[in-house]
Amino acid sequence: MPEVIINGPEGRLEGRYHHSKTPNAPLAIVLHPHPEHGGTMNNKITYYMFQAFKDRGFSVLRFNFRGVGSSQGCFDKGEGELSDAAAALDWMQEINQNAPYTWVAGFSFGSWIGMQLLMRRPEIRGFISVAPPANMYDFSFLAPCPTSGLIIHGTQDDVVPPSSIDSMMDKLQVQKGIQIDCRLIDGANHFFNGQVETLVRHMHDHMNKYDGGRQVPVGLIEAA
Repeated sequence: MPEVIINGPEGRLEGRYHHSKTPNAPLAIVLHPHPEHGGTMNNKITYYMFQAFKDRGFSVLRFNFRGVGSSQGCFDKGEGELSDAAAALDWMQEINQNAPYTWVAGFSFGSWIGMQLLMRRPEIRGFISVAPPANMYDFSFLAPCPTSGLIIHGTQDDVVPPSSIDSMMDKLQVQKGIQIDCRLIDGANHFFNGQVETLVRHMHDHMNKYDGGRQVPVGLIEAA
């Protein structure tokens, strides 16, 4: 997959981009976990989400937020990272002007940024939020959530306790016709050690039901 450089708000953003062979393919952007805790676009969960969208025929991008890897700038506690994500999506849309729709996916901190992005971009049709840090960040901006999507969490997550996801779901407002598919993976910790294939199967199962690109068997997973 080609390395790309995107002009971000604070300088260059380093990314990896797969351009689908399918004409006018849908788009997906995948956002990595917290930059100050070792999060990069090469994080295992971020990588496998990227591969899942690739398998479904999407043109898909993952990139390093400002200050990570070769991306310029410094960590900005979320505000700047949201601007980075918007710039990355703009870049991808510019070279895919006939794309019919977009999905956004994120892991942990990246899921918080992704959910904010979907509130600002009506072309986003679906989302995948893995281990959203509802105990650390305010998700009340999802009032209402404008699109259907999937939330995946582990029952043994000791970074983001499952009870915080329950509280988030209790507060979540949705528009008519919108459905939030919340799934718990039994025994999974925050990093889904030993459970990545299960996570990806849930992604495919959800997207098979919600028109997320071409149909893919839920057992399919591309090896790293």
